[in-house]
Amino acid sequence: MHTSKHTYEASRRLNEREREILRLVVKSFVHTAGPVGSRFLSRRYPLGLSPASIRNTMSDLEEQGYLDHPYTSAGRVPTDLGYRTFVNELMESVQVTEDVRDTLRKKLLPVRREADDLLRISSDLLGELTHLLGVVLSPRLSTGVLDRLEVVPLSSTRVMFVLSVRGGLIRTLIFHMESGVDLSRHELVRIVTLLNERLAGLTLEEIRQTCVPRVRDLGDDRTGIVRLILNESSTLFSEVSEERKVAYRGTPNIIELPEFQEPGELKSLIELIEDDETMLYLLEEPEQDGDVEVGRASVRIGKENKCEHVGVDTVERYSIVKARYKFGDTVGTIGVIGPTRMDYARVVALVEEVARHMSRLSSAS
Repeated sequence: MHTSKHTYEASRRLNEREREILRLVVKSFVHTAGPVGSRFLSRRYPLGLSPASIRNTMSDLEEQGYLDHPYTSAGRVPTDLGYRTFVNELMESVQVTEDVRDTLRKKLLPVRREADDLLRISSDLLGELTHLLGVVLSPRLSTGVLDRLEVVPLSSTRVMFVLSVRGGLIRTLIFHMESGVDLSRHELVRIVTLLNERLAGLTLEEIRQTCVPRVRDLGDDRTGIVRLILNESSTLFSEVSEERKVAYRGTPNIIELPEFQEPGELKSLIELIEDDETMLYLLEEPEQDGDVEVGRASVRIGKENKCEHVGVDTVERYSIVKARYKFGDTVGTIGVIGPTRMDYARVVALVEEVARHMSRLSSAS
C-alpha cells in the first residue's frame, strides 16, 4: 500500500499508549459516526486502563492536534492529522474476500476490451463496495502506443485523422487541407503506409517530440498529409485535457451517510464532482514522493486536497483514495471520494484490488 507522506506540526512522537488510544478513537468514530468518549473505550476494549487514564491520554492527543473536541460533547473525533497518522502508521492491512474477487472477475471480464464500459462498471463497483463515491479518470492517451494511423478524406479540403492506440482507444481529429492536394486513394494509401512504418509502435508523446526528423524526408508527398503532420504535431499527438473524462458512480450510497444529511453538505459534494478541472487535478496530481506504481493506492485527507489549483473551497471536507490502472499501454486513475470519516483500510484494499483487476484484464491477450 502507498500513502501520501504529508507533513504536519506535532509536538513530539506519540508513545505506545497514545498510539493505541488514537487508533481506537479513529476506528470507533468511523464505525459510530459520533464523538468517542473515554468510558466508551474502556468498556469496548480490554485496555487495562481506567476511564480517567484514557481521558488524560485523549486530552494529550487533543493538545497535540490529533483529536478534536466538538461542541460541548465529552467525546473526541479525529483531526486530519489524526487520520493521517492512522493511515501512515496505525492502520492494519485488510484482505479482500474471495467473493469480492469473484464479483470483480464476473463483472469486468466481459467488458475488458471496451474502455468506456470497463471504466463505468469499475467505478460503479467501487461505489457499491465502499458505499462511497466511485470515481474514474479515463486513460492518459499520450502514454499510449500508436497501433495505426489512418487518414479518411471527408471532402476535397477536409480529412479525418484516426489514431488507434494499443488497448482499443481511438482518437479522431478533423483538419482542413490546402486546395490542390492529391487525396486519391492510391496516393493516400502510399503515404499513410510510409507514416505507419515510421510512427507505429511509438507512444504519442514520443511521436510529438520526434516526428519532425522521422517524417520530414518524405518530400514526394502530394497529399499534403506529411506537411500537415509537421505543422499540427502538437495538436495531433499531445494530451488534450478536455478529452479526459471524469466519471463518478454511487451517489445513492454516499448521500445516506450522516455527513450528507444537511442540504448544504450535499450541495458542496455536487459542486466538487461537477468541477471537472478540480477533479482532474485531484485524480491526476502525482504524489510528493514520485510516480505511484499501477495498483498501489494513495490517500489524500481533508486539507491535503487544498491548493492553488483547486477551485472548490469545500474540497478539504473530503478524502480521496486513488490508484493508477492500465488500459492496454495507457494509464488512468480510479478511486473513491468520501468524507474524512471512512474505513481507510477497507477502502484502500478495494481500490487497489479493482485497479489491479482492470489492469490485468485489459492487458491480457
